[in-house]
Amino acid sequence: MTQNTPKDTPKIAFIGLGNMGGPMAKNLLKNGYQVTVYDLSEAAQQQLSDAGASTSSSPKQAVQGADVVITMLPASKHVNTVYLGDAEATHLTADGLLSELPSGTLVIDSSTIDAAAARNVARIATTKGIDMVDAPVSGGTAGAEAGTLTFIVGGEDSAFNRAEPILKAMGKNIFHAGSNGAGQVAKICNNMLLGILMSGTAEALNLGVKNGLDAKVLSDIMLQSSGRNWTLEVYNPYPGVSETVPSSRGYSGGFMSQHMHKDLHLALQAAEDINAEVPMGAQAAALYDEHIKEHNTKDFSSIMAHFDSSVLR
Repeated sequence: MTQNTPKDTPKIAFIGLGNMGGPMAKNLLKNGYQVTVYDLSEAAQQQLSDAGASTSSSPKQAVQGADVVITMLPASKHVNTVYLGDAEATHLTADGLLSELPSGTLVIDSSTIDAAAARNVARIATTKGIDMVDAPVSGGTAGAEAGTLTFIVGGEDSAFNRAEPILKAMGKNIFHAGSNGAGQVAKICNNMLLGILMSGTAEALNLGVKNGLDAKVLSDIMLQSSGRNWTLEVYNPYPGVSETVPSSRGYSGGFMSQHMHKDLHLALQAAEDINAEVPMGAQAAALYDEHIKEHNTKDFSSIMAHFDSSVLR
């Protein structure tokens, strides 16, 4: 996908070139942005260099001269380390990027982290005159590669308006969920429901198969009935029902179980912070607690193996 970029295209620093960040940065390049990248992996940096990006030896070097900083990092501790200078920091240290960035810089953090951490980093950024939004994504690696991600954004209106055209170079659906931290809350609500639906779909399919039903026939029945849901229709967890999903290729690729486990526990933490009841979310989290002991890097649809271990033999 290609869009027309403005004449005064902002210079972008992109930090974190994993399975999601790498394709996102490539789509910025495809859309005419000048991008400098940083990642701990030299191979990841080389791939972006081959695509036309400039590389750097550190986050601080990457952001030199940047108008916009985008991060795609694994967890809250990594976001704190990059922006505040310490994994456990609640305030800015000399090692944090926020101490280096000039007033007027736009920061977009697309990591999925806890809302409290997102709000804290944004609060500190604001004191430095820096616009910051949290913009976690939905759509997986396929969406990152195709430039069709959904961005769920938290931040002030002015910061969102600055970020939106840049996000459109990497995604298809851009939602402004509210103030800082709102993007993270919406993302974890969505992923908690996804974890619940995947667990329930696997449970129902197992019940039918063990009672002699064909998994595809049962899926077709439920798709035309009140049990229809996204995991059943688009991401079926039973091998062989759909040839295009991870369950039919040994549960490889896709969204790893360890990431679903992380997001479910972010949801539990958010619920605890405000004393909200999430009994089904807690049950899904408990299932993934056990599941990741052996299947950490398998796609999250491999929760099917909790009910029928033969699918992973």
